[in-house]
Amino acid sequence: MARPTVNDVARAAGVSLATVDRVLNARAGVREKTVERVNAAIEQIGYVRDVTAANLARQRLYQMVFVLPDAPALFVDTLRDAIAEATSSSLADRTEVRIITFPNGNPHALVKSLRALNADDTDGVAIFAPETPHVRDAIARLKSDGVPIVALVSDLPNTERDHFVGIDNIAAGRTAGFLMGKFLGKTGGSVMVLVSSMQARDNVERRLGFDQVMAESFRQIEVLPSIETHDDEGATERLVTEMLRNRPDIAGIYSVGHGSRALVDVLRDHERRESMTLIAHELTKITREALRDNLMDAVVSQDVGHIVRSALRVLRAKSDGRDIVHSQERIRIEIVVRENLI
Repeated sequence: MARPTVNDVARAAGVSLATVDRVLNARAGVREKTVERVNAAIEQIGYVRDVTAANLARQRLYQMVFVLPDAPALFVDTLRDAIAEATSSSLADRTEVRIITFPNGNPHALVKSLRALNADDTDGVAIFAPETPHVRDAIARLKSDGVPIVALVSDLPNTERDHFVGIDNIAAGRTAGFLMGKFLGKTGGSVMVLVSSMQARDNVERRLGFDQVMAESFRQIEVLPSIETHDDEGATERLVTEMLRNRPDIAGIYSVGHGSRALVDVLRDHERRESMTLIAHELTKITREALRDNLMDAVVSQDVGHIVRSALRVLRAKSDGRDIVHSQERIRIEIVVRENLI
């Protein structure tokens, strides 16, 4: 049996093809009773819209925006590379992608960038940024304008975002805690914890998960208060060096943020490196190098390419009013060690 077409919908509803088109694309100028009649006809005959074909016929080109911090963190560079790779193939999906950056730690600049976007030139926005009241307001404005929003890597749960694309960061922190406890065994000692910022939800959730596991299963290990580095390499070098000098009992270092060259450099020639366990997040050029050189023991990571492709799929679906396939968009936690490094 042939699939129902828009012609069948028009005949069943007793309206013109132009009216069906206006209803399907939620355009103004159609009376409510007519909209109800068309929708009833769609349900009655089982019409399923081919969005891809419709977009192709209208020569539609999706306009997607990624909003990223302009930060020295190497993970952001990795994310940029993944966006560039996805962009090279996204034209086949009739999608154009542009990146907007904002100064790291400057929420006002971020809000200014978000306010410059609107539904006339933007079909979806993926945001990697901390959640603040001003950011929540800016996202609410975009949503009221009909622009779909996804939170990238670090969730924005108190905003009106449509979807979060990234790993479960509490589970990622618990994974790091489990690894740290197993590496250190019953020897005890203390663990230094480095975070990029306690305003970043992914950092907060990872620290929470880490603490949960250490309290549940490895009480012989003392977990020290978080040290905020704000991705400042000079500050990282100074703080790590000072902490190692003052705390000879440090047996492990947990890097919660997105990797640090300064941390690796401090440990490279440190006399206590062989007696310490280092666990970090995100596979970057630096963490890859540290794993190869036996300066890092494990990296809890996520497939950045999958994150970017997932964000684009979700934004296109939300833009078209379609459901997403949740199993396809689930980002899995990966554990990388020197032996399985590719």
